[in-house]
Amino acid sequence: MNDVSNPGGTATSKSSGAEAPGEGAIAALEMPPPSAGAVSAFQTADRPRWEDYSRCVHCGLCLNVCPTFRLLGEEMDSPRGRIYQIAQADAGRIGLDELRMHLERCLDCRACETACPSGVQYGRILEAARAELAARPAGSALRRRLRHYLFARVLPSRGRIRFYAALLAAAQRSGLEAFGRRSGLLRALGLEPAARLAPAVSRPVFHSEIGRTFPARGDRRARVVLLAGCIQNVFCAPLNRAALGVLQANGCEVSLPAGQTCCGALHVHAGERETARRLARQNLAAFNPGDYDAIVTAAAGCGSALKEYGDLLAGDERARAFAAKVRDITEFLAALGMRAEGLRPLPVSVTFQDACHLAHGQRIRSAPRELLRAVPGLKLVEMRRADQCCGSAGIYNLEQPEIAVRLLEEKMELVAETGAAWLVTANPGCQLQLQAGVRAAGRSQPVLHVVELLARAYGLNE
Repeated sequence: MNDVSNPGGTATSKSSGAEAPGEGAIAALEMPPPSAGAVSAFQTADRPRWEDYSRCVHCGLCLNVCPTFRLLGEEMDSPRGRIYQIAQADAGRIGLDELRMHLERCLDCRACETACPSGVQYGRILEAARAELAARPAGSALRRRLRHYLFARVLPSRGRIRFYAALLAAAQRSGLEAFGRRSGLLRALGLEPAARLAPAVSRPVFHSEIGRTFPARGDRRARVVLLAGCIQNVFCAPLNRAALGVLQANGCEVSLPAGQTCCGALHVHAGERETARRLARQNLAAFNPGDYDAIVTAAAGCGSALKEYGDLLAGDERARAFAAKVRDITEFLAALGMRAEGLRPLPVSVTFQDACHLAHGQRIRSAPRELLRAVPGLKLVEMRRADQCCGSAGIYNLEQPEIAVRLLEEKMELVAETGAAWLVTANPGCQLQLQAGVRAAGRSQPVLHVVELLARAYGLNE
């Protein structure tokens, strides 16, 4: 792995039409607004804005925290390299096809935002550029149709998710999935990465609970809405039930409005902003923020997207009011003050993997650790580079499986260094990726969400 320590180096892109800036060029590079005569490669209303990308001063502090730059050693696969290409495209010097590969390789982990001294909102810039790519998609007609079907038809529909989950469950129980892996059929169909990641489908799925309100246990301390999500209802139903139970145990009345839908996080990351806006408006109609103390989610990626509804639906005051009430479940419980009554000792060592969109997107690091340390008998062993991306990144591990596997292998080495018995995280996507890493390493180490561990401590699994 390349651990590049010279941010002003002379790395050049082997595949971009624009020459990557070398040491002198990067130090002196300025980004004036595109000239009046320039024909920008960006044509949609969501285009990257000069006011955002011109804040980058090309200092290079983002390089060593960028997973793709560390692995590939390509300047154009670093945040400042991608911003440079975006500026070139906006000035009409290169076209979309010349930067497409480098933008698609980005995990959108936002580690660069944490490292950036200039406050560059890289995630906003990247997602705006990806909206341009989505407006003019590449690849085969079949790939484009499947992508549209996934984002527009499957993720927003509980019925379709439940249908495809039932098919997968049947394949898993019958041995068909195992046969497809052994025979090479899944590899031939391009489905091997998905099969490698897919856990057993939860039984029962978390759908019958949606549309109900659950009372607080003991004195009511808060009224909250719980976002159930989309995929996690079938792959991580125990997580949703744990979140519901832990909130109740801490004095929360919990509502799960029937009209809620996918938060749109996967769509925003992929540039499918119009579909994301449609989903956001549906959630705004389903949730009335004024009726609740918080809108809670147990998925860090979802929480990051929900907190940005005000930007996604610019000018909509309802969206800003909604976003202001959104809390990650660890953030909410830490602020509420977790009840010590009922917590049983868990004499086990655990290590915590920061979810990128919790640590970097929402800047929440201490809350999950505070909750873990509150469990009697539990020993928290900190991991080196705990906030380094595990390679999940939404559906990145399906679209860029080679890079995702390399990042996961590195993460599993860091986990092994700790000697911890359990691995804990705060995002269902990370959890599925880490479970795949444990299986690939031949280990039996439990991989839990923070609230699943808390549910065990409260005895809610019995």
